[in-house]
Amino acid sequence: MQSTRDSKSPYTITKVEVTPDSLTGRAGLNLFVRYLDNIGINPLLHQLFGRLRKSRKGLPIIEIFKQIFVFILDGTSRHLSYFDALKKDPAHAGIVECSPQQLLSSHAVKRFFKAFSLPVIHFFRKLLRELFVWRLRLAEPDVVTLGLDSMVMNNDEAAKRHGVTPTYKKVKGFQPLQLVWQRYIIDAVFRRGDRHCNYGKDAVRMIRQAVATIRTHYRADVPIVMRMDSGFFDEKIFVLCEELGIGYACGGRLYDPIRDRAREQEEWKIFDRKPQQWRYFEFEDEREAWSDSRRAIFCQPLYEDRQRLLKFARPDTVIYTNLGKGQRIDALLRSAGHAEMLDAAALIGFYHGRGTDELVHRDLKDFASEQLPFLRFGPNMAYYFTILVAFFLFGSFKEDVSFEVIPLESYPTTVRRRLFDQAGKIVRHAGEVALKVAQALWDQLKLPLLWQKAHTPPQINPSVLLLEPQNRSI
Repeated sequence: MQSTRDSKSPYTITKVEVTPDSLTGRAGLNLFVRYLDNIGINPLLHQLFGRLRKSRKGLPIIEIFKQIFVFILDGTSRHLSYFDALKKDPAHAGIVECSPQQLLSSHAVKRFFKAFSLPVIHFFRKLLRELFVWRLRLAEPDVVTLGLDSMVMNNDEAAKRHGVTPTYKKVKGFQPLQLVWQRYIIDAVFRRGDRHCNYGKDAVRMIRQAVATIRTHYRADVPIVMRMDSGFFDEKIFVLCEELGIGYACGGRLYDPIRDRAREQEEWKIFDRKPQQWRYFEFEDEREAWSDSRRAIFCQPLYEDRQRLLKFARPDTVIYTNLGKGQRIDALLRSAGHAEMLDAAALIGFYHGRGTDELVHRDLKDFASEQLPFLRFGPNMAYYFTILVAFFLFGSFKEDVSFEVIPLESYPTTVRRRLFDQAGKIVRHAGEVALKVAQALWDQLKLPLLWQKAHTPPQINPSVLLLEPQNRSI
């Protein structure tokens, strides 16, 4: 069948040529680079990690971190060898605002991460706490809700990698413990794959440190409430929360006496939050090894995807909490105007809000690869924490710069496609460097507005966190 297209059309492309112009397909990344330069994170990076620079001949630590952050944010490749391809692209140098000679090679990146010792890696946690205080002071929440959970990182293809061991999801990999606030991961412990949620003292130390940070650097009287799944069902954690004066809602284990109580229960209450409905009842429970009884709520969802469940098909959940027990946290919640959180129905909704915390983990996996690039555990730990810092900065960038163009709930891939992966031309003229884009893109993304916001973001005001001595046990 003969084509109806006119081969002699003036719009037909007849050949391909090379242009000396500096062209890029990632023009939007420069907004993030401008944002990094203006929020004030560079002095923190220099203060915490400046010692890694052994010679003045090497690149400044700030420049190295900037290029690695942009590499992770770009997401084109998870392989460090992609740095070698970027090094040959002068347009990429223009986007990250450095000379082509300053672009990192894959070997330079590998040497950088292998230079991290365990004490220096712990500084990443201090940096995450500093960033957390920054966002906390900007948001000024009445109640600080924290979610504690572990996240499996599937590295099944690298069974001989140090620390890659079987996980509960039947894949081999790592299983870091992560603390979530809103859309941010504010603290983490990088661990082997066979380290379960409540392994060792990691969770206890993380909770204690987070509470101290909030009360010292935000507000001493703000209510703090934790939500955790049944992997943290441990009286040691409950006692710690009660001693610290914070609330918790934790999933419990369904022992036979609890199931028997549910089968014998005649009076159930209904909690309705469209499109879901739960039936529930309250009771006091005390395990044999416990020193005290605690409030428990047994609940069952009545629907799944708007399909009503039969009695035998309803999954059971039991929630343990100290809210509504007359402890200090109750008074703090009432003072903050959130007395409704003490009700059983509201507690069910609050606990099942753990899904939003799990979405942060899904965002992180969409943001960066689960597969880590090094053989040894130490460099992989340093790379993992670098990903967390980049992920935190990406979340703050969405909140401070791009929220009017792209919804905050958008996945990283969506932001990349709609904002970062855009064509541009870098032009040098009259002593200035300009990034030129098409008029349609200029209008669609409201680039003048984004450019202005990237240059005037809220500043990080370093607290005394950086002056605290580093606690190696944390």
